Amino acid sequence: MTDNSGKIIKSISPSKIILPVLIGLSVTGYLLYKEFEPGSFKFVSFTAWSFFWLIISFILMGVRDFGYMLRIRILTNNELTWRKAFNVIMLWEFTSAITPSAIGGTSVAIFFINKEGVRVGRSTAVVMVTSFLDELYFILTFPIILFLLGRSDVFVLDAAEASVPWYQNEFFLLAMGGYIVKLLYTLVLSYGLFINPRGLKWLLLMIFKLPIIRKWRPQANESGTDLIETSKEFSGWPFSKWLKAFGATFFSWTARYWVVNTLIITFLGIKWLGWEDHIHVFAKQLVMWIMMLISPTPGGSGFAEYVFKEFLAAFIPVGTGVAMAFFWRMVSYYPYLFLGTFMVPRWIRKHFLTRKAK
Repeated sequence: MTDNSGKIIKSISPSKIILPVLIGLSVTGYLLYKEFEPGSFKFVSFTAWSFFWLIISFILMGVRDFGYMLRIRILTNNELTWRKAFNVIMLWEFTSAITPSAIGGTSVAIFFINKEGVRVGRSTAVVMVTSFLDELYFILTFPIILFLLGRSDVFVLDAAEASVPWYQNEFFLLAMGGYIVKLLYTLVLSYGLFINPRGLKWLLLMIFKLPIIRKWRPQANESGTDLIETSKEFSGWPFSKWLKAFGATFFSWTARYWVVNTLIITFLGIKWLGWEDHIHVFAKQLVMWIMMLISPTPGGSGFAEYVFKEFLAAFIPVGTGVAMAFFWRMVSYYPYLFLGTFMVPRWIRKHFLTRKAK
């Protein structure tokens, strides 16, 4: 495998936080200026209970990260200590925060895990399986939530759009398109992981003979080899171990989505929404997640704030959506940027400069 350490280290430079922060704050400031209305914050109250629910919001993010750490320890058979697992997850989240959502931090996660002491083949296997578990969570949770909710307005911005036929609703079509892509990806990955990895590699190489994508055939060959190695690592796992890994995934993602619900309670009170409304908010976030995946900005900056304001407008008083979106990002996004600025230099110093000196 080619040593791309220098290129990867350059890509995770702490200076790269400047762009997403500027984009996020600029969009937030513009939306606040454009949509602020006098008296729009009359519904907002901050009490002792508000402080309690704000703490719960941060605790939920902690639960999310703990679930990721637990999962990566399970997948590495505890080769990573809790401290090393913390380093990997925080660096992974930092990379996701400074790269476009469609790219994310997965491509360099193998590098982080490997430098913490796990061999390259196993590091690749771990990252591929985390991707599989994340997609599995979505394709199972989304239809279950929609069935429990039993409502069709999950995909609309306001009541006026509720009468639009489903085949004309752009958000429905986008969500369903994203769901189908995720389902197909998960099915193909499952086939390669558990049934016929060599056959899937052969199919990949055949597909990448097409002239338009031929130049990426070497990468397809490498991905096929990684898939075979992953299958060797995990195909013999007992069901109980897979259940533990998926359980950690389930709690991580669910905790992440409930942050929005706790922030609504923080600023508007626990009686503002009923339980069905809270499930509705949860379902809308699943749709929002698909939309954020196509964002071209680092970590979805700017785009995430806008989507939040528009898509959850029915549950938040007019004029407060932008402020709520800002606090949501303050809890779920900006902490990873600031943690990364401190961790990356120390991590590089430990794994490269110190070792080089020795």
